[in-house]
Amino acid sequence: MPAPLDNRWLLKAGTHMMISSRSLLLATVAVLASIGTWPKASAQEVDPAQQAASPSISLPPVSVTASPITTDQLGSFVPVTTLDREQIANQPGRSLGDVLFNEPGITASTFAPGASRPIIRGLDTFRVRLQENGFLSGDASNLGEDHVVPLDPLSAERIEVVRGPAALRWGSQAIGGVVNVINNRIPTTLPDRAVQGRISGGWNSGSRGWDGVGTTDVRVGNWVAHFDIFGRYDSDYRIPGGRRQENSGVRTDGKSAGLSYIFDQGFVGTSVSHFRSLYEIPGGEEAQARTALRAEQVRWSTRAEYRPSSGPIQRISGWLGFSKYRHEEIGAEEAGGLGDEEIGAGQLAGARVVHGGFRNSSWDGRIELQHVPVSTDLGPLNGTFGVSVEQERIRTTGEFLEFLPPNRTDRYAGYLFEELYLTPRLRLQAAGRVEFSRIVGATGDFSQGNLPFDPDVELESTGRRRTFAPFSVSLGALYDLPWAMQARLTGQYVQRAPTAAELFSRGAHDASGTFDIGNPNLRKERATTVELGLSRPTGVTRFDTSAFYSHFDDFIYRALTGNSCGEEFSSCAAGRDGEFLQTAFGQRNARFYGLEAKAEQDLFQLWDGNLGVSGRYDFVRAQFEGGGGNLPRIPPHRLGGGVFWRDGRIQSSIDYLHAFNQNRLGENETPTKGYDLLNARIGYTARLDDVRSANLSVIATNLLDSDIRNVASFKKDEVLLPGRTVRFLMTVTF
Repeated sequence: MPAPLDNRWLLKAGTHMMISSRSLLLATVAVLASIGTWPKASAQEVDPAQQAASPSISLPPVSVTASPITTDQLGSFVPVTTLDREQIANQPGRSLGDVLFNEPGITASTFAPGASRPIIRGLDTFRVRLQENGFLSGDASNLGEDHVVPLDPLSAERIEVVRGPAALRWGSQAIGGVVNVINNRIPTTLPDRAVQGRISGGWNSGSRGWDGVGTTDVRVGNWVAHFDIFGRYDSDYRIPGGRRQENSGVRTDGKSAGLSYIFDQGFVGTSVSHFRSLYEIPGGEEAQARTALRAEQVRWSTRAEYRPSSGPIQRISGWLGFSKYRHEEIGAEEAGGLGDEEIGAGQLAGARVVHGGFRNSSWDGRIELQHVPVSTDLGPLNGTFGVSVEQERIRTTGEFLEFLPPNRTDRYAGYLFEELYLTPRLRLQAAGRVEFSRIVGATGDFSQGNLPFDPDVELESTGRRRTFAPFSVSLGALYDLPWAMQARLTGQYVQRAPTAAELFSRGAHDASGTFDIGNPNLRKERATTVELGLSRPTGVTRFDTSAFYSHFDDFIYRALTGNSCGEEFSSCAAGRDGEFLQTAFGQRNARFYGLEAKAEQDLFQLWDGNLGVSGRYDFVRAQFEGGGGNLPRIPPHRLGGGVFWRDGRIQSSIDYLHAFNQNRLGENETPTKGYDLLNARIGYTARLDDVRSANLSVIATNLLDSDIRNVASFKKDEVLLPGRTVRFLMTVTF
């Protein structure tokens, strides 16, 4: 049995008070046990058969958070994947990437159970922006596949994945898309009742793990306070064949408190949140060395909105946030001379010591002004102007000081979105964004190439400052068709400035097993994208599909050089005998194209519910131009379908997904065998009274116990994803 994770580092005295995940789960059980004493369901409860016959069934709604223009019109110029609270809870994943892994057009890095970052249309890290309620995540997950995303799904009320022109609102670093975790940590509206909330607890057979979350909103007059707390504890998870994936345990907890004052014309609110995680890295040398990472983040956020009763501006919105993030990598070392601060997770023959870490202190702020609709000869014009400021200060310690020297990035931007209603059926949208980006850091002297000129001479560092002024524009059309369908056509041109890691990396990176060499002379990356979509969000037949084509000029990529290195650059030599494979950042033209589709069809009424079927398909193809071959770690074609039955109380479904073999390989990449994934779920909801309800669900994943290897993972040849798993979940809302 693997050694348990040591939680002592989470119990330090000070200003950060903590309730352990076990205490949270005990409290959850106590509340759930009290259900029997609550009042029975009201006699005026809605009949399940009436609910089943309701015509209001629809695909998950598109939220206005995907666009800075608030309107009452349905539809969106861009594809938006939305997961509500129920869909999030039904996933067995322990990170943001795991929850989104099977969504059309999305996969994840799955480097470790505690570290899995979303990948959108084959693009990841520096091209996918992660945020909470519009605030920058402020972490280091884009600097290494082993780094945690401090946005735990347990705290989410909804998750939105935005692709296309709306991503311009968030900056050129969202060239691939935006993943926005939405919760009520800063209340923006008055709740219906003085006290409301939910408590949820679950158990997972695959990892023998527990998780729980409690959240509540309390209203006193125009003041609304929000509190939430969550925790999870997972041991090594089970893989097909009954074995355990060594060194894959996770412990995570977090809490938040927020307060808002809400008035007729707007609101102002603030919140403070705290996140901690201790997780292990499975596979290869990391598992043998019992490598783990411990991470912590403190975040302060404030939001405000004012809607004037007259004048040219109808809405003024503001965001201001600060976060402080840190993590340390800890691993096995011979015992002797270690203090308490050096002891990490696990009871090993030798203690675990800190090898190094990352720090990120970040600020971000934004102000948006939406003007009142303007009458023009072509039709009403509605729009929003915004300005944003972001600052990130990244510092490395220990062994990672050689990988990436301390650096600072400042971004300033202005953007404009305008929508024109040409006819009741046809809308046009235009958007533009101008940025200024300044990156200050240091780089090694690689003037002699990627091999040392003299192995006895240490690598010299030189301070560098790079400035960029990327700009982006987009055009879109949305047309309402008969039978409640909508067609959309968008085009965009986006420029992206390189990041500090792409410019200044110069050392060994244990996560990917590479020795990365940045290129301080990189130019801006430029992408031109055309996308066509067709959707029908309501009715007995519901679907959403998108086809896209993107051409990248000067696409920034990381490629193997054929050399290998030890811990120092002076050890680099031709061949692959070294501990780390050498990679170097470069630029080439590339093209991406693909398709995403999902659909649901209600067949007929069965008993008191509706029986229906669902289907989905997605693929992305990515190639370098000029006969340069394929880009690495691109997801394969995926095809799936399912059957569902729903009424007012019972929700049930069976879903099947087939991932095809991936034989279109990048340089030095190995083929990945496809897999078959079969999932099932049944849930029952009991109304306890007019406002309270309880739901009990059983969710089974990978029922076929298939070997699943993720193409996008650097550890796909060493690590299998979880095998057959059953999750029991109970949720009480009040």
